[in-house]
Amino acid sequence: FSLPFFPADEVIRKRLLIDGDGAGDDRRINLLVKSFIKWCNSGSQEEGYSQYQRMLSTLSQCEFSMGKTLLVYDMNLREMENYEKIYKEIEGSIAGAHEKIAECKKQILQAKRIRKNRQEYDALAKVIQHHPDRHETLKELEALGKELEHLSHIKESVEDKLELRRKQFHVLLSTIHELQQTLENDEKLSEVEEAQETSLEMDPKP
Repeated sequence: FSLPFFPADEVIRKRLLIDGDGAGDDRRINLLVKSFIKWCNSGSQEEGYSQYQRMLSTLSQCEFSMGKTLLVYDMNLREMENYEKIYKEIEGSIAGAHEKIAECKKQILQAKRIRKNRQEYDALAKVIQHHPDRHETLKELEALGKELEHLSHIKESVEDKLELRRKQFHVLLSTIHELQQTLENDEKLSEVEEAQETSLEMDPKP
């Protein structure tokens, strides 16, 4: 009796799919192969039926593990799409924050010019009028002070929001980097396992 021949890449592909996260699935495959060989060489019907039941049980475990691996893979794809979406939203928020900061700077410069003009006007008014209305002058200065304070609060608020977006962007980049590193490690581990399996196939034991 001879076992059917499968191409090496097909065997490796199926093995990687079934192996999942490596939680004992490689052992299950070996156990399944051994059970299949015992089933082929079984001498009695009872022994053959027992080996057949064991193979069915092992196959069920491998199919469950493969299904779990596919679910994890789909989840990772959705997470990557979500990260890309968040990344674009943060980029848009940062760009919007820059525009708001630029607008606030223009408003502050304009407010400073207005204040300077009003101060010059007040100085000329004091020269012209020997007895200026002190109450009105103080009222205008108070209004200008409130206006400048309001603009200052706006600037601080925009800068705080920009800093928050920068921190969020940094966290997102760190998370993406860690995820990429994990995927690269998984690929390296798969390549090592594939090299070991290829070595075993090229140098079979007697």
